[in-house]
Amino acid sequence: MSPDSPARGSVRSADDLNDRIRALWRHAGASLSAQERAEYELLVVEWAAAIRGEVIEAA
Repeated sequence: MSPDSPARGSVRSADDLNDRIRALWRHAGASLSAQERAEYELLVVEWAAAIRGEVIEAA
């Protein structure tokens, strides 16, 4: 996990995570390095959890 990654259990909004994912792709261009791919995968997992949390709160 990178030093900028939040500790497990911390909460970022799905919108914030989506912005970070988009910025990663803009920075990387057409392909991700191994380190960028690992960061992307962590962000997507965290984004999915945030989306589930927002759906549960809305219900």
